[in-house]
Amino acid sequence: MEDTPYRLLSLTGFFVIAALAWVNDALIALIDASRRGSVFLFGPLALGPGESRPDGTQSIGFVLAMQVLPAVIFFAALIAGLYHLRVMQPVVRFFARLFYRGMGLSGAEALSASANLFVGIESSLTVRPYLERMTRSELLTLLTCMMATVASTVLAVYVLALQNVFPQIAGHLVSASLISIPCAILISKLALPETEPPVTAGEVPDDTAYDGSETPPANLMVALMDGGRQGVGMAVGIATLLIVVLGLEAVLDLLLRQLPAVAGADLTLARILGWLTWPFVVLLGLRPEEWQLASEILGSRFVETEVTAYFTLAAVQGGEIPAFSPRSLTVLTYALCGFVHIASMGIFIGGVSSLMPQRVREVSVLGLRALWTSFLATLLTGCVAGVLA
Repeated sequence: MEDTPYRLLSLTGFFVIAALAWVNDALIALIDASRRGSVFLFGPLALGPGESRPDGTQSIGFVLAMQVLPAVIFFAALIAGLYHLRVMQPVVRFFARLFYRGMGLSGAEALSASANLFVGIESSLTVRPYLERMTRSELLTLLTCMMATVASTVLAVYVLALQNVFPQIAGHLVSASLISIPCAILISKLALPETEPPVTAGEVPDDTAYDGSETPPANLMVALMDGGRQGVGMAVGIATLLIVVLGLEAVLDLLLRQLPAVAGADLTLARILGWLTWPFVVLLGLRPEEWQLASEILGSRFVETEVTAYFTLAAVQGGEIPAFSPRSLTVLTYALCGFVHIASMGIFIGGVSSLMPQRVREVSVLGLRALWTSFLATLLTGCVAGVLA
């Protein structure tokens, strides 16, 4: 009888690992399937390094725009199709009730938080009728959950970045996004406790169409096309953001290099942001020899976004001598999973403000605070991963 709790714990762990493995395999299969259209359109440009077509055409190497961004379009269309078929709504509502009952949230908070597992800025549309009447604490929770999680529509980007250096990465990223929701709720409520009675304190509201349209698509094909168009916008937005931000960072680095060297090396934006995040890297429990590189990667996310941070992490880990231990790689992967950067803050503030123009000033102030609370939430997610790794 004394061994019963340990057997239950082991059995639970077995099922969790099996579930994550199944999710990983399913997502990898979907990503591979999504590449068929891009390979047809772009030919060898869409082939990954070392791959070839049946006719013998070889890949020319890694091309992010042709090999990664098309997956965003595919997943956006897939999610839109599942919403049209009423498949996603019960799933979102299940998680909403889970967070509502387990964490004592208002119904609107629980519904919008659970929607972040599948969509990004669109999650605010699930509670659109209640936005104007949400308390400041609820709004901060909504914004923090948006920025601390990763939508399934862009999950493929992170998977493709790390799949060669991190086994079962897809399942881990889903796990990271799920863990980040209670972490985001905890941090946001500590930062701004609830002092007013929420309008939806006693219920989970009915979910609305995540795209916010008054009239649903006429059929499945229209829904897929609408989702695909949204995916194109997202892909173009990601590409534009990377082009502009990385270019401006290079210009800023040129200016910083005109200043005297510090500790025998030129000043760069990555180094400065790394110094700011250094204490948090130490608290994550990484090895001392890993602190410098980890702090630069973690700090760079604020400007370069997580896309660049994940590809940098994959590059340093895929060398002859891996830069991080398996545990440290897991911690960083979980801690980077989110939309914690200045550009996303602007996107989320703008998106939510457009739905509630009378509270634009309030949302702007809370958005700045949400950048900080979401950063802490992802760090907390990394700490959870470190304990379990």
